[in-house]
Amino acid sequence: MEAKDFNLEHAAIAWCPGCGNFGILNALKGALAELDIAPEGLVMVSGIGQAAKTPHYLKCNFFNGLHGRALPAATAIKAANPGLTVIAESGDGDMYGEGGNHWLHTIRRNPNLTNLVHDNMVYGLTKGQASPTSPQGMITPVQVRGVVNEPFNPLAAAIALDASFVARAFSGDLQQTKEILKQAIRHPGYALVDILHPCVSFNKLNTFQWFKEHTEYLDAGHDPSDREAAFAQALRTDRLPLGVFYLNRERRPFEETLPAYADRSEPLYRRRPDLAKLAAVIATRRD
Repeated sequence: MEAKDFNLEHAAIAWCPGCGNFGILNALKGALAELDIAPEGLVMVSGIGQAAKTPHYLKCNFFNGLHGRALPAATAIKAANPGLTVIAESGDGDMYGEGGNHWLHTIRRNPNLTNLVHDNMVYGLTKGQASPTSPQGMITPVQVRGVVNEPFNPLAAAIALDASFVARAFSGDLQQTKEILKQAIRHPGYALVDILHPCVSFNKLNTFQWFKEHTEYLDAGHDPSDREAAFAQALRTDRLPLGVFYLNRERRPFEETLPAYADRSEPLYRRRPDLAKLAAVIATRRD
């Protein structure tokens, strides 16, 4: 397959020229093509925001839901049809803000899906107010005297919760982002990829050049199975590390733990209700 197999003809892309979302979209197309994942076997799930428009520009099945509610829908889709490749994709505000509670419990369940978070440190769709990852002191149209809150650290939180795959990428490096996405999609369990990228219209602080000067890849000797080492890297602020921080291959995916699949592998979406059993259950409640 080739990346162009995921092109949508006549898609009217609403992103600003130079937006970091373009790099993520191209890296994702390349990763899907190299993994030979056909569009009909792929489901993209998103919430609200500029990043959440990504599935609109990609040939695939998609579910575009409520603000912050992508992960519950993605988990249910994977549970009903484990044969699908499921990717939940939205921005830092949608996933870590409105969807923060769902994010925590998705990590706890460990469904076999990939979670891509476009992290530009602002709410771009609503013109640039602070998001959970905005740095302290950042001036925005709403925080006119500067952001006062400590920024949320999604990598440290995910590692603390024992997420089974935790990585960070930078959309300005298409090749390495594609390689990280391939690892995440292949991972059998919940995989978080926090993807740094500039918002050229509303974030004048964290520009493309700023990310180039303030990021570096993890040392080749980094052992992703070492949770304490991964946590230490996630806390770094001198330069923001990129790459696969943490990997736990011991956790079973959520779908494999469901009683519905304990003695029957047929996916839920293909099953039909057993009316005789249902009638028997109803009868017991009438007694």
